[in-house]
Amino acid sequence: MPVRDSRRTEQRRTEQQRTEQRRAGGEGRVLNVFSHGVLVLWGLMVALPLLWAVMSAFKTDKEIFTSPWALPGRLHFDAWGRAWSQAHMSQYFLNSLIVVAGSLFGTMLLGSMAAYVLARFEFPGNRLVYFLFVGGMSFPIILALVPLFFVMKNMQLLNTYPGLILVYIAYSLPFTIFFLSGFFRTLPSSVAEAALIDGASHTRTFFQVMLPMAKPGLISVGIFNFLGQWNQYLLPTVLNVGDENRKLLPQGLVALAVNQGYRGDWSGLFAGLVMAMLPVLAAYIVFQRQVQAGLTAGALK
Repeated sequence: MPVRDSRRTEQRRTEQQRTEQRRAGGEGRVLNVFSHGVLVLWGLMVALPLLWAVMSAFKTDKEIFTSPWALPGRLHFDAWGRAWSQAHMSQYFLNSLIVVAGSLFGTMLLGSMAAYVLARFEFPGNRLVYFLFVGGMSFPIILALVPLFFVMKNMQLLNTYPGLILVYIAYSLPFTIFFLSGFFRTLPSSVAEAALIDGASHTRTFFQVMLPMAKPGLISVGIFNFLGQWNQYLLPTVLNVGDENRKLLPQGLVALAVNQGYRGDWSGLFAGLVMAMLPVLAAYIVFQRQVQAGLTAGALK
């Protein structure tokens, strides 16, 4: 009898486990279908406007209004030429490239150095300096526009490339230091200690040992900074208003939207919009794996 009771108890436990597994499997499938449905919907909401803008850039104005959702009958490249030359998109593109290249280099260099020191060295005021940088992320930039304008004016940096580069660097440093300091903490200390024992200085250890190890994190935060600086509109609108030839791409797009709207050149407007999007899309496509590796490296370690 005890043997039969034990067998019955085991059978009941087995049946309960199977029932629980079925319930969990059913709930998991429902959740999986729901999450995939949300992702598909979100993907369509993001991709369809981009595809529509690209299609419209190869159409004529008549095709845009008569058949906005249809594919172009043939590819028209006239709008691209008008946007590039007549609308001065080439000059705006070059200006943005100069400013973003300088600001991105300065942001990554200064941000990585500051993050490395704050993450790997203990000194009085370490946490205070770190939280001051972190607090900079919560400060709305719009509140600093008026004093920033007069500071730049007194320093004679208004309407100049160096002025915009310095402001972009200051604007991007808090997030860069916050991101990289957490990443540097996950790197093994034994490698840096071995380099110091072999006679390497702190500077050489940072640039030749620790910085290459932090490459995934550098690429990830570099992409985020590139996106933010390339699409920045508020700062150049306030600090870069004197010379028409020094406008950046976001300013040029707004001017293009106004001018092409009055002219009725909608295909040229879409062509300029696609030109502004291409560098951002190309950067993310090229560095997609590195961005994902950098975002998950801290969790995996």
